[in-house]
Amino acid sequence: MLQSNERIIRHKVGLLNLAEELGNVSKACQMMGLSRDTFYRYRDAVEDGGVEALLEKTRRVPN
Repeated sequence: MLQSNERIIRHKVGLLNLAEELGNVSKACQMMGLSRDTFYRYRDAVEDGGVEALLEKTRRVPN
């Protein structure tokens, strides 16, 4: 499970880093195959809660 979370975070942070390197959000999203809306959700999550906020959250309702 830790390996899976690590891969997910690496992919999301990679998008943020690529956009910073290129200086162009649209181009970075196009290269990664994601929407700009997704980029901005990732960016806001990192600003609010750090890199840990990029982890997938469970949506299951507790019994």
